[in-house]
Amino acid sequence: MLLVTYSYRVKHTCRFPMKGIGGCVFAFPGEQVIYRQGDDPSLTDHDALYKELLRTFFQDFMELFFPETAVFMDFTEVEFLSEEVVVDIAGGKKSRLDVLVKTRLKHEQAFILVHQEPQAYYQEEFPERMFIYAARLYEKYRLRVLPIAIISHSRQTAEPEGFGWELPGLEVLRFRYHRLQLRKLNWRNYVHSVNPVAAALLSSMGYNEEEKIRLKLEFIRMMAQLQLDPARMELLAVFFDTYLPLTKEEEQQVWREVKQIYGVGGTEVMEWKTHFERYAKEEGKEEGLREGIEKGIEQGIEKGKLQVVRHMLAERLDPALIAKVTGFSLDEINRLDQ
Repeated sequence: MLLVTYSYRVKHTCRFPMKGIGGCVFAFPGEQVIYRQGDDPSLTDHDALYKELLRTFFQDFMELFFPETAVFMDFTEVEFLSEEVVVDIAGGKKSRLDVLVKTRLKHEQAFILVHQEPQAYYQEEFPERMFIYAARLYEKYRLRVLPIAIISHSRQTAEPEGFGWELPGLEVLRFRYHRLQLRKLNWRNYVHSVNPVAAALLSSMGYNEEEKIRLKLEFIRMMAQLQLDPARMELLAVFFDTYLPLTKEEEQQVWREVKQIYGVGGTEVMEWKTHFERYAKEEGKEEGLREGIEKGIEQGIEKGKLQVVRHMLAERLDPALIAKVTGFSLDEINRLDQ
């Protein structure tokens, strides 16, 4: 049996995130961001975003970053264990571990632990914590463990890849884990991938301010090629915009360039755009922008949202997360699920 522990650390400010997550309002292309009174824009629920990305695209994630392990995994048998089991492994700290996956490593049963480390800055005890969680899981199940640390904060210094100690004449412990330090990855190496996780995580890789427009254009192109269902497209778009927020003017520039590159109609890219609320066609006019969005909503956006909810339910996404993404209440979502 194999255990894979994922740990990620983040440091971002919410500007275009999911509705209701961290008190922020979801902003559509070209739409001004509005925060409710008393909201803190820095409180994006990064745990929920990464958790849902990994749960939804687990196989894609493993195949993209750890193909040498993925080739031995049986993805037809993947079970996400209950939160109670995860909290038990984490010593009762719910925020530390969120997802535990039970699967098979070819002919051998395996556990894959998605270990979250939501700290926004470097902590010296982080490698030790990785070891402790892996050791607890091994103690409980007596199964092999493959730990993976997903690190997405902006610190450029290479993070540690292990933990251990030695005494004179003896190396007592050497614990190693895979380190995926997103900010040290070159996004250009991933823009030609047909992997949905690559599209989402472009926003967390290394780039400078001058490359933000280009990065969003590449994301749109990748999304159009992926041809995913609306629920998964929504998840990827929300994730990307959370970690690479653009101003209203930058969003407008993006879609002007999309039109120039791909044309207005009949293209996969423009078809992808219709899955989300568009900004008004009269560019640069704030009132026209608002009226265009409101008119679009009146003409069927709510119906589109219902379809997205149904797709999300069909994909067995967490109802609480669906509520945060769409703005529907849990009661409404539960009625749709009946």
